[in-house]
Amino acid sequence: MPVTLKEVAERAGVSRSAVSRTFTQGASVSDKTRRKVEKAAAEMGYSPNALASSLTTGRTKLIGLVSNNFHNPIFLEVFDLFTQGLQERGLRPLLVNLTNETDPAHSLQMLRQYSVDGVVVASSTLPPSFAEAFKAAGMPVVHSFGRWSTSPDVHVVGIDNVMCGRMAAAARIERGYQKVAFLGGPQSATSTQDRLAGFLDALEGRSSMQVRYTFAEAYSFDAGRAEMRRLIAEGEVADAYFCGDDVLSIGALSAVRDAGLSVPDDVAIIGLNDMEMAGWQNINLTTIRQPIREIINSSIELVVALINEPTRYPEARLFPCKLVERGTLRALPPVKH
Repeated sequence: MPVTLKEVAERAGVSRSAVSRTFTQGASVSDKTRRKVEKAAAEMGYSPNALASSLTTGRTKLIGLVSNNFHNPIFLEVFDLFTQGLQERGLRPLLVNLTNETDPAHSLQMLRQYSVDGVVVASSTLPPSFAEAFKAAGMPVVHSFGRWSTSPDVHVVGIDNVMCGRMAAAARIERGYQKVAFLGGPQSATSTQDRLAGFLDALEGRSSMQVRYTFAEAYSFDAGRAEMRRLIAEGEVADAYFCGDDVLSIGALSAVRDAGLSVPDDVAIIGLNDMEMAGWQNINLTTIRQPIREIINSSIELVVALINEPTRYPEARLFPCKLVERGTLRALPPVKH
């Protein structure tokens, strides 16, 4: 049987409330009493009950992680960093899978049932209104990978997707590609819309270049492969693609190679994220690196700050991205002196 709070109190020669205060963050207890309780607890192998503690403090130390793209391998990295970051702060994650859902009502109900202290919405496809619904329900919320705004209604941490589109276009221009295209995820996704907007904006006015764009059904390998196979079958393949996501890029890369085309000689590809497998030797994907670790750490920092200061004014934190050059984009031409 587990050691009880009452048994620790008897061993230490103090009241049960003194033991409770010792293991309650911020509670008042003398140094002498704390030492006696901690010594007795260590000798008996006692660990405080987190659920019982939450009844005393009103805090569950649970942070909801809400996401809707579990099929994308990048989520494994997000979840790993998120859980590590919470545990380092003495917090615990509660995972909510929103695959195929766009209405926040079900998530709100679940998170209320577990009395979470805060919520992180980790998605680049959900609209700003989704995270705003949690705020309206009185929950501290941060939208990771959300759509950037100069005056957000909730805290947003992520990247400038429009700028990423411009970066991908600039890489095409520098290398002299003439037939370029954007292959995005779902057209309704804010990340797809913004990456395409930046891509088209950077190419505007270049009459010598042919510019196209198309969309896959999801941010997934199968969707990227299916869309590229369709383009190849219809003879509409461009010289260079910005796929807007690594896993889409890898699907497209698979279709290109199956068709007997060479990468990057016949078709060049740039992704976005720089997830671990993008650097694998058999993939070797040129991509735009999104600083996942920094985004997750900042999101956790913000949601903790919100729990302690609920009226904190919403802010948008943007992290810079950079092009990681590998083998799916031809090298820059030599500089002429």
